[in-house]
Amino acid sequence: MDTASLAMLLPLLTITVVVLGACMGSFLNVCIYRIPLGLSVVRPRSRCCSCGHLIPWYLNIPVLSWIMLRGKCRYCRAPFSFRYLFVELLTSLLFLMVWMQYASTLLNPQLAIDWDPAGSLMGLPVQGGLLHLVPIVNPWLIPIYWLAIFGLLLGTFVDLDHYILPDRVTIGGMILGLVLSPLVPALHHTTVPLTALTRSLIGCAVGFGTLWLIATLGSLAFRKEAMGFGDVKLMGAVGAFLGWKAVLFTLVVSSLLGSVVGIALILLGKRQLQGRIPYGPFISAAAIIWIFWGPLLANLYQRMLMPSL
Repeated sequence: MDTASLAMLLPLLTITVVVLGACMGSFLNVCIYRIPLGLSVVRPRSRCCSCGHLIPWYLNIPVLSWIMLRGKCRYCRAPFSFRYLFVELLTSLLFLMVWMQYASTLLNPQLAIDWDPAGSLMGLPVQGGLLHLVPIVNPWLIPIYWLAIFGLLLGTFVDLDHYILPDRVTIGGMILGLVLSPLVPALHHTTVPLTALTRSLIGCAVGFGTLWLIATLGSLAFRKEAMGFGDVKLMGAVGAFLGWKAVLFTLVVSSLLGSVVGIALILLGKRQLQGRIPYGPFISAAAIIWIFWGPLLANLYQRMLMPSL
């Protein structure tokens, strides 16, 4: 396909991705509410939690319905949480950003040539594609990253509500990462399925083992549970999907994010909220940052430490 035809097709594909992301965000809202309660995410159909009235499909359009109804039930006028809209918009945005990682290589094929999948730019200036996003060369990575982001968002909001991380996110994430890695070796920057599986196993072991050790030492030091076991399994899932380098990045950045939020709460006089914020959302946020900018940030940090390289 020539550049002119591609340029004409990209807006349509981009709109499709935005709509898909919003739809997946709507489904994510269902999962966030029902999975901790042990309910099916398929049946029954969505209904108002206040009056129990079934919500017809034309009033259940992602984003648009919430805005048109002004966040209230059409039948009883009970308010719907703003978070429903937020989750749909956030999912749509993150899906769009993954698509932009690939679109940048379509618009600028030189990026695909210059980008070293090991995470550096072969001596070239540190730069990514659109919004400095890490380029995606293999299109099969798009649905895999979407799946990973969906799971991370699911874990985040369930953890915020119930202080648990569902096994289908943590254990399921470890299993899926191990299964998908040899099927799409580019997930671990190789073309050899066995190598990809090995790197996934190493990433899973490093993620699970590192956080398990930290949790165990913390429990011994403070004589109480320092970290939930769900966080340990979640880090294992991050490693299985993204590799051991992503685990180290996620560990550092999640700790930094947690510290920033903790300091902000102290400055705002809300110190009592510190102990009520789980660690899982910070792990998820850091892992998502890795998907979009991690290798570039790691490369930049390495050059700051060793500018002669």
